Amino acid sequence: MTTPSPLLSRPGAVEATGADAGVASHYGEPLREQRALAAGTAVVDLSHRGVVTVSGPDRLTWLNTLSSQQVTGLQPGESSELLLLSVQGRIEFDARVVDDGGTTWLIVEAAEAAPLAEWLNKMKFMLRVEVTDVSADWAVLASTKAVEEWSALLAWRDPWPHVGAGGYSYAVVPEEGHPGLERPWIEYLVPAAELEETVADRPLAGVMAAEALRIAAWRPRLGAETDDKTIPHELDLLRTAVHLSKGCYKGQETIARVHNLGHPPRRLVFLQLDGSQHTMPAPGSQVMLGERKVGTVTSVAQHYEMGPVALAVIKRSVAPDEMLTVLDGEEPYIAAQEVIVAPDAGQVVGRQTGFLRGTR
Repeated sequence: MTTPSPLLSRPGAVEATGADAGVASHYGEPLREQRALAAGTAVVDLSHRGVVTVSGPDRLTWLNTLSSQQVTGLQPGESSELLLLSVQGRIEFDARVVDDGGTTWLIVEAAEAAPLAEWLNKMKFMLRVEVTDVSADWAVLASTKAVEEWSALLAWRDPWPHVGAGGYSYAVVPEEGHPGLERPWIEYLVPAAELEETVADRPLAGVMAAEALRIAAWRPRLGAETDDKTIPHELDLLRTAVHLSKGCYKGQETIARVHNLGHPPRRLVFLQLDGSQHTMPAPGSQVMLGERKVGTVTSVAQHYEMGPVALAVIKRSVAPDEMLTVLDGEEPYIAAQEVIVAPDAGQVVGRQTGFLRGTR
């Protein structure tokens, strides 16, 4: 169970629920907080996040053999993202990765730290690595702009939406037009005992604000956009978390087969919801095309400029120009879709035309 953050004692703090329990959903003014976070003047308490460390001289080569990402040459302070997959290529763990020259730090969702540490420890064999769940001792703070006073802290800079080395974009929009560019994202590792001192009197934004900016940036989140069948192609995660030319790892066969010869069965989509209603649909609501269910809403937020927005995972076969309806119980919401993952994603062998852009 996550220990509640001491920052919940700040004026106006309302604790979040679900995956973000233990930190503030907001501090009384969600939209104002969101504007401040987008402008880089507020920071977010993510001290509920899980933190796992991997130390020892074999740590990077070992993680490289296990994961979807090429991390052997990861330099101190350099940020990356890796996936640990099932044999079927389904996402089991999604970790934010930064190395300090002696230890590799993995920042994960709160519920993932203990299972990740347990799984990694089972995979050590005779290698010189040490895996530790340090979630109780370390906290995470996030901002959209570098905080000068925190320059000595180890920081993970989200590579999204840039297409990394060995990566591949499944998006229709070119990288220079991707909405994720409007959300630079930095997560700082802070000793838990120094959390309040580190924040000091800086303005705080709740996770409600952070989620709205994440959704607008089309950034998938483990546990929200994923289920037990999700493969990376469906969420455009080949751009930041997969290296298509690296050596063998569990799940690689599915990654290569779908990318080269097939199509992912589902695709991530951004939904602009009808803002005339005074409510918003809940995550898990059905996405309908006429009378037919074609997907599920995964994340929802009130954006300070766009109004109600959502991410959803829908069937690949749904045409990009279809107007959809989100159904929450008996309440319908008209939804206009913006394509994130192209309907023709995958099957790149022999491809000479189309929206998709390849490795670098």
